[in-house]
Amino acid sequence: MHHRPIVATAAACLVLLSACASPHQTSGSDSAPKAAAAALPHDAVLPVGPGPQAHYAVQPQPAAGTCHYRHTPSGEPLPDVTCTPGATNPKVTPGTIASTICAPGGYTGKIRPPVNVTNVEKKGNARSYGFTGPLGDAEYDHLISLQLGGDPNDPRNLWVEPPDPGHKPGAGPNNNKDKVETALHTAICKHKTGLVQAQRAIAEDWTTALTRLGLAR
Repeated sequence: MHHRPIVATAAACLVLLSACASPHQTSGSDSAPKAAAAALPHDAVLPVGPGPQAHYAVQPQPAAGTCHYRHTPSGEPLPDVTCTPGATNPKVTPGTIASTICAPGGYTGKIRPPVNVTNVEKKGNARSYGFTGPLGDAEYDHLISLQLGGDPNDPRNLWVEPPDPGHKPGAGPNNNKDKVETALHTAICKHKTGLVQAQRAIAEDWTTALTRLGLAR
């Protein structure tokens, strides 16, 4: 980021990179889907990112091949819990949701990093995760989405999300996670669930978040 010293950013990144290799993760995206063996601990404190920036800079990504996808039994993709634990936006708190994520007229468009930044990061993150499919079929996804108070450009909150099982190659992104994000956002703004609870649920496992919060229909 332009507002953080480069040395500090690099040091933080080295910590991130050194922790990304885990013998408990499944192999990369080209392997057969496997059940998720590891998950974010229920008592884990979600990292807090730097928040929205006036000018975004391309963030370093974990070293190539050091992050590994997990999969649910049905084949839905989940991120590496060490490389991508999620990170929250410090500007979004339970006390500020009315003026941020739940504000009339929207909020996320004002804080989203530009594509000239995210396109570079996406290519780097694809190497981190060993994603070899068409990048046009994958979403550079905020694990804790912007509408749920996720940090805009913290590398801990971003991953190249493969398309859902049964996706036709070349058809563009196709992710059921987007529907979960929207449902959680609606529940937060209607005070049917708490901000922190929703953030933790989607960071732990987006496929079961609604059920665990009692919001599944």
